[in-house]
Amino acid sequence: MKIDILTIFPEMFEGVFKTSIIGRAVGTQAVEIKVHNLRDWSDDNYKSVDDHPFGGGAGMVMKVDVVDRAIQELKESGSNGIKTKVILMDTKGKMYNQKTAEKLTAEEHLIFIAPHFEGIDHRVHEQLADETYSIGPYVLSGGELPVMVVVDSLCRLLPGVLGNPESLKEESYSEDMAVEYPQYTRPAEYKGWKVPEVLLSGNHKEIEKWRKGK
Repeated sequence: MKIDILTIFPEMFEGVFKTSIIGRAVGTQAVEIKVHNLRDWSDDNYKSVDDHPFGGGAGMVMKVDVVDRAIQELKESGSNGIKTKVILMDTKGKMYNQKTAEKLTAEEHLIFIAPHFEGIDHRVHEQLADETYSIGPYVLSGGELPVMVVVDSLCRLLPGVLGNPESLKEESYSEDMAVEYPQYTRPAEYKGWKVPEVLLSGNHKEIEKWRKGK
């Protein structure tokens, strides 16, 4: 899988994408991730990517022409018969969930747009983005954190990334599980707080029954 990310704060991604599951996915070449500064596609001396909203109002709006130039160039550079899907992270989008993550892992090339400022010209929604997603009914400073969340959820689903692929079958929101059962480890008792007896019994049938009942 190839992932391109458009943002005005590329430095936000540096530490996150070099560690943990995302870092492992990149290291095993399960995914190729490139973070691009949207200002590289600005056509003025100030490298501006935003302007005042038509009709007035507070804040600045990201420009459709800059975003369009970036997307077209990234599509061309990632061509060779590879299909591209453009994803915009925005509060107006559909709620992102595990089923969406599983569907997106089938894509060959994803371009993520991380808006900032007051928002992004709605023509990006209408004409450029194939899908628009939100990670929750709350407001963040920009789309960078939502992009990180989505990329993490995708990387862990790619073949060979997790050390034990069985982990995917027994985690929250998997096909057979809404929320993962409680987990415990040693010590079996701490400050009077005890691990459920069934988990210490060695009776796998009862343990499975307990886990499904939680």
